[in-house]
Amino acid sequence: MILYPAIDLLDGQAVRLRQGRRDDVTVYGDPVALARKWRTLGGQWLHLVDLGAAFDGQTKHLPLLKEIVSAFDGSVELGGGLRSMQDIEARIKAGVSRCIIGTAAVEKPDLVRDACRTFPGQIAVGIDAKNGLVATRGWVSTSALTAAELALRMLDMGVSAVIYTDVSRDGMMQGPNVEATRALAEATGMQIIGSGGVSSIRDLKALQSAGCAGAILGKALYEGAFTLPEALNAVKEA
Repeated sequence: MILYPAIDLLDGQAVRLRQGRRDDVTVYGDPVALARKWRTLGGQWLHLVDLGAAFDGQTKHLPLLKEIVSAFDGSVELGGGLRSMQDIEARIKAGVSRCIIGTAAVEKPDLVRDACRTFPGQIAVGIDAKNGLVATRGWVSTSALTAAELALRMLDMGVSAVIYTDVSRDGMMQGPNVEATRALAEATGMQIIGSGGVSSIRDLKALQSAGCAGAILGKALYEGAFTLPEALNAVKEA
């Protein structure tokens, strides 16, 4: 299982939100320095979320994104505000290894199909759920689709990896929704990267046993629940 230390970008800063709420934010400082830190501590992949783009469609973080990619000097995946081929192409040109399509997977499914054809192996879909239903537009709207229904649609379009987040658990340090994550993996056979609520090494092992291909590490790392080397060692041993 691959571990993805996370950096969420808002107004040029690394931040964490509780349950995706823009008005409940904690600032953690310089994202470039953090990217360098996670690489030094053994991270092979970095998970970036451009919250400004997710909320407002902004692209002002592009120059900063290039700095982060250079500082990390590894593989970087990015989500947030990717709603057109131009959006995706700009991030790929900035050095991003994999783009994560979120809201547009629901609102513009043809974009996913086109992106998979144009950038094979570089497209994932982010599925964020509230009470089992897909949340969109920075988690402020909820669709009528279930997570499994959307994942299967994306599978038909050529997407193999899904970043799955239970919004109610994100930033709450209450543990991930392991059963929902396991059910999604079993229902689709896709590579599922678990996200939201990881608070301990035990949570990581639970996601690993649930069949996750990866796990995203956010607040637990920033609050010192465990270190990245400790997490990497635990997953390797398991």
